[in-house]
Amino acid sequence: MKRLTTAALAGVLLAGGLAAVAQPTQAAPASTGAPQAAAVSEAAVTRAAGSTSTYYFLFDKNQSSPTKSKLYFMKSVPGKDKVIKSYRAGSGNGSKNECATMKGWLPNGSYKVLGHEKRKKGGARGINGYAIHVQDKLCKNGKTKRTELFIHSEMKSNGQQGPKQPGKDSPYRWDGAGDYYSYGCIKITPKDIQDLFRTADRYGWPKQLKVVN
Repeated sequence: MKRLTTAALAGVLLAGGLAAVAQPTQAAPASTGAPQAAAVSEAAVTRAAGSTSTYYFLFDKNQSSPTKSKLYFMKSVPGKDKVIKSYRAGSGNGSKNECATMKGWLPNGSYKVLGHEKRKKGGARGINGYAIHVQDKLCKNGKTKRTELFIHSEMKSNGQQGPKQPGKDSPYRWDGAGDYYSYGCIKITPKDIQDLFRTADRYGWPKQLKVVN
């Protein structure tokens, strides 16, 4: 896996799978308030409807601003499903082309949750710490498969934040709003992914991720 840098962002497009790695450096810092149960749109819940386990993840893509999308921890109930927690999230480098490997956000549809861990070791070119692995997905062209897909953040393998690196983006530290960018995986802040793990540990780990827009 290769880490997405500012230089690589303009033209990185590799054949084959999607490397689940970090984002280009951006200027504006992000405001990361405490996660809370927020209202999810009726349309998003309708699009996510169908057979699912009691709890599931729902990623609602923001068409006007991909890095301001939402990741929800949902409970399946009669009528409108219930939001347990919600988090700001991003997927991709701003591209809405789901078939653009290494660039676009995730294709719509249901994904199996394959596993989760708190001490993933990906090094400077990969994912570290808290990570949730979801299955590969064919995009809408029926040919391009998006692979190595995770819900993750930026941190060291022990879940702690690395030191600041003046003048450049750290692969082991959440430096600001630019860290919502990725090669296509779903990214949330370190604080939020830790809260997401605690929530799943409390209620039960989802077996599905549903992606809608």
